[in-house]
Amino acid sequence: MIEARHLRVLRAVARTGSFSAAARELGCTQPAVSQQMKALEKAVELPLVVRSGRGMQLSEAGEVLLKHASGILAGLSAAEQEVAAIAGLRAGRVRLVSFPTASSTLVPSAVARLRDAHPGVRVSLVEAEPPESLAMLRGGECEIALAFRYPDGAAPAAPAHGASRAARAQAVLAAAESAAVSDWSDLVVRPLLDDPLVGLLPPGHPLAERDGGSPVALAELAGEQWIAGCPQCRGQLVELCGQAGFEPRIDFATDDYPAVVGLVAAGLGVAVLPRLALAAVRPDAVAAVPVHTAAGGPARREVVALTLPDLAEVPAVALMLDRLAGAAADR
Repeated sequence: MIEARHLRVLRAVARTGSFSAAARELGCTQPAVSQQMKALEKAVELPLVVRSGRGMQLSEAGEVLLKHASGILAGLSAAEQEVAAIAGLRAGRVRLVSFPTASSTLVPSAVARLRDAHPGVRVSLVEAEPPESLAMLRGGECEIALAFRYPDGAAPAAPAHGASRAARAQAVLAAAESAAVSDWSDLVVRPLLDDPLVGLLPPGHPLAERDGGSPVALAELAGEQWIAGCPQCRGQLVELCGQAGFEPRIDFATDDYPAVVGLVAAGLGVAVLPRLALAAVRPDAVAAVPVHTAAGGPARREVVALTLPDLAEVPAVALMLDRLAGAAADR
């Protein structure tokens, strides 16, 4: 096997004309140079130097190898310099995949902080919801995926007794998707924040006038028309309502959070959104109230940054994870 150190010795021998002079140039002993040349000749199975009088010159095979050695060593040197730049955060790349609410709330300040400190690190962003974002991470299309999951998402509740066929189908789909989204066993998980769910009510709704901003139990909204969000959020809504003993009547479904707010403001139904989403849509036209589950605690989701174990050791990736955690802590 030809090694880079062998090629460096060959280049020194060709330049200086002897093993002893090459040793002085390389800062090693003459026997060491001789040993390296013998190893290289053994690898190619041809003599590479020919003694001529008191000096030596390269054989035809040696000349051919030297010609390629120059390009190989130059490329290796360039690669070493680029890797050193990445290690020192003078260069590097971090590709983020994020769900929309994190893109508009956590990502901007995190990326700005990283660029201020290390302008040579390039950060890019595309949007995707889990589980697509997790597939992109595992497929090598990004270094960090921002994702969320709901507590006990891998085991959704069974639909309420007497639920419709559509509700049962929704529960099955929610169970399958929750299992896919919640399996992070092969990933490095960086917790960012707990994102409580907030109920949105039309202006003048009786529950919006409750004193002190007391939480609203989902069961109190059993007779309402509902506006649902993304597929995963929609599945979680069906699950939570099922635990509260009813099947929600979902008249509208949209991934666009401003549209959800607009529909609620027009009196067309009620909705439950993550609080992080409200920071991006300014829901002044609706009443936002805390929501409690059937178990009595606040409904919430867990927001995290995910990466692969090997990528977590890359300096730019580790720094981006720190900056995302800092942005979440500021909220």
